[in-house]
Amino acid sequence: MNIEHVKLFIRIAALENISQAGKELRLSPAVSSAHINKLEDELGVRLIHRTTRQVSLTEEGKTFLPYAHSILENIEAAQAAIGSGEVLPQGKLRITAPASFGRMHVIPLLEEFLKNYPDLDIDMHLSDTQVNLVEGGFDVAIRNAQMNDSTLVARKLASDKRVLCASPEYINSHGIPKSPYDLDKHNCVSLMGLDSWTLETPDGEYSFKTKDRLRTDNGEAARDASIQGLGITLSSTWCSYKQLQSGELVQVLKDYPLISNTALWAVYPSSRLLAPKVRVFIDFLVDKYSGVPYWDSQLNIS
Repeated sequence: MNIEHVKLFIRIAALENISQAGKELRLSPAVSSAHINKLEDELGVRLIHRTTRQVSLTEEGKTFLPYAHSILENIEAAQAAIGSGEVLPQGKLRITAPASFGRMHVIPLLEEFLKNYPDLDIDMHLSDTQVNLVEGGFDVAIRNAQMNDSTLVARKLASDKRVLCASPEYINSHGIPKSPYDLDKHNCVSLMGLDSWTLETPDGEYSFKTKDRLRTDNGEAARDASIQGLGITLSSTWCSYKQLQSGELVQVLKDYPLISNTALWAVYPSSRLLAPKVRVFIDFLVDKYSGVPYWDSQLNIS
């Protein structure tokens, strides 16, 4: 059984599109169809229903899919078990990461990483939507979250320090909150899903439901809107450290830290041994972000 045919089948099952799956693997639509035909001939069953508009799995295809995943996992496990430290990782590394963090803090490191591992190629998927690693065919995900998924193995890359901040112009116009209880007098810019802020006070935790001037699904957009004077925003320092350094943003409520259990993680499915290409990538990021991350190292914030 040709392993490349199995990989293609898994991607077709996830994307429900032969051409798109083939494109990911650098195959033409004609070659992709031929590969699937060969896999079906070898197994003696039809795996895929093909119409002009849609591709779907047959019952036999649905039955074969978990075995196809298992085949790839066993091969990766075997490679990891017998891999020698003298042999450089090779092949394609498929990574998914949050859009802003990936663009700001992963993409700039890839030139150095790929120089170290010239036989590796990278597929980078940037999205703030949390994808299924197995169904998406990803080797590793970077996540900015609180890890609760027991089906994943997670390695912490860095803390996710979050602060409240606003532009000097906004503060000049609206004043600065002296305590969390003043926040209800202010305009806010919030991230969707992060419109409730919990702060530590001498009297215990205080949770505040934001009064939003703007809600957005992108951290850089929230940061930039706050710079334009739309209101106070909650921002991760990895997103806003340059603006805090330059004075475009000013931290507010320094004496009332935000309470959050989130961090930056590298995760991969627990069903797999750590393939060499994944191991070296995670080790590389840990080295780059270890200790006080570079985005926090020059900030004088609480």
